[in-house]
Amino acid sequence: MKKVSYFLILLMTSTAANAKFDADLFISEIETGVDMVAAPRVAPAVIDDAPGMLGAEVYEKAGVVASNDTRMFIPTSMYVRMGGGLNLGFATSKAMFNNQEYESSGSYTTQIGLGWNLSSYVRTELDFQTSTFKFSDIDNMDANYQTFGGMLYFDLARRYVQTGDITHRRTFVPFMGIGAAFGAYRFNGANGADGAVLAVPRAAVGFNVMFNDLIGVDVYYQYQMMIGNGFGWGAHRGGVDNISNIMASFRVNF
Repeated sequence: MKKVSYFLILLMTSTAANAKFDADLFISEIETGVDMVAAPRVAPAVIDDAPGMLGAEVYEKAGVVASNDTRMFIPTSMYVRMGGGLNLGFATSKAMFNNQEYESSGSYTTQIGLGWNLSSYVRTELDFQTSTFKFSDIDNMDANYQTFGGMLYFDLARRYVQTGDITHRRTFVPFMGIGAAFGAYRFNGANGADGAVLAVPRAAVGFNVMFNDLIGVDVYYQYQMMIGNGFGWGAHRGGVDNISNIMASFRVNF
């Protein structure tokens, strides 16, 4: 008899608990709850412009601008350059002194510049260079050469590679450049020649290695054509003289 009583008590308790359930309240709590939102199902006839996007086949959002023509934009940036190089004596015109020719020896160049990335493979740059020339077998005689120039560089591989929505920066990029400069030179001592140089053609070819998104190094060969009053001491001839350097400089983007 006790077992039957216990069963009746449990049955009455369960019936009373179920009687408190409110279906409308339950549905309202779900629809207005913090963790759940309702989303309409995409019609089967809708064309998916970007197949494979997570959830694009199932859900859609209202009030979102269509992304058909939207691509990741990499803003153009500027950079500063600072470095230097050594003169290649065998590829540089020899200086004249007392009707003899002397090859440059221990000559060096310093450089500072400001550049603009016009696109992912074209950039332009303004720079200032100063060179000190020394010559073998001649003591206490040297020359100075300063130029301000502009260059247009072409990277032979795009610096930015886009794969889907992810953009990578290449760490090794070869490049070439052309430009011009103007300045002045002076051979010091023993009635050295001096003068101004205008529209000096300049060319460069080399490569860039990026250590991170901000800092990299350029290593390149630079050629300059100097048109002046003579390359040496007591040289009053006209004509064209060639200057060649191997340069290395840090490039810092900002």
